[in-house]
Amino acid sequence: MGSEILTVDLDTVAFLEEAGGETFRLCEQCGVCISSCPWNKVRQFDIRRLMRQAQLGLVDFGDEAWWLCATCRACVQRCPQGVDIINIMRALRRGDWARDLNVNSFTADKELLYFSCCIPAYDLKVKRAAQSLVGVFNKARVNFGILGSVEKCCGESVRKAGNEALFRNLAQANISAFKEQGVRRVVVSFPHCYHAFKNEYADLEGNFEIIHYTQYLAQLSRGERLKFDKELKKKVAYHDPCYLGRHNGVYEEPRQVLASIPGLKLIELPDYRENSLCCGGGDGRIWMETRKGERFSDLRLEQAVEAGAEILATACPYCLLNFDNSLLTVDKADVIEIKGVSELVLEAI
Repeated sequence: MGSEILTVDLDTVAFLEEAGGETFRLCEQCGVCISSCPWNKVRQFDIRRLMRQAQLGLVDFGDEAWWLCATCRACVQRCPQGVDIINIMRALRRGDWARDLNVNSFTADKELLYFSCCIPAYDLKVKRAAQSLVGVFNKARVNFGILGSVEKCCGESVRKAGNEALFRNLAQANISAFKEQGVRRVVVSFPHCYHAFKNEYADLEGNFEIIHYTQYLAQLSRGERLKFDKELKKKVAYHDPCYLGRHNGVYEEPRQVLASIPGLKLIELPDYRENSLCCGGGDGRIWMETRKGERFSDLRLEQAVEAGAEILATACPYCLLNFDNSLLTVDKADVIEIKGVSELVLEAI
């Protein structure tokens, strides 16, 4: 590489090793991966460059290339050095949302484990849900940690899609990891994780204290650990996610948190609490395409606009995804914003 001087980021290298992507050290830059990858039939995808960045710790987490891998395994099968490229991609993606946010790995002395769930970790549009909550935790001086790549999908949507065996494998992996790390309290972003941990893991001897983040923020607010110093003069409609509301009866805490924000005017939608209109993402349907004209999220967005809301707030990544997409479908991006409850809280502190 000539006389160019490169500085190795030891933190990134250590993260890769801890996350199980340690075979990146074996890459000899032969380029077989590039000729094997189907992406290079339709566009340029320089896997060799990414592996070199990983070796040096010079990973640009904003580079779209890290998210192109379709895990087809062609490159892994043909790599003469046995580099597990898929695992390296997965390891970097899983911790990507938490980079530069002052987030520590969970240890037994932590107040709680924050379980972000798969969606914020892998969907670029919803990373803000996890990142904003970490911002709130840091400002409230919450002593928390994450599991990083050790964290598995909760398996809730997998079970709803009919794969009971995979659900049990995922659940047992999470339960084992929680027990090994000494986890007692778990705060989750996702109502579907909340439902799985609270109601389904118990049958598999996974007994932990499970708290949705809106419940925890309500506790912080009552205990004066969550202090607001900014006004948010907006009309905000709160959407009750099905798996937080109807499935688990959590209606008050999200509204308490929003109502505690100075200047915020909380308004109700025509269908709310027990009668809330589903966004359409439950039961595995978030992974399916719903035809235009049949999307519940479009109807919900129209309700919010007609109610005079400037912001439609919710506490579920599935809902955030569907509502963000509906902004484009119904062409209301200049009329209303979609925000997570944690985003609004962070804006006001």
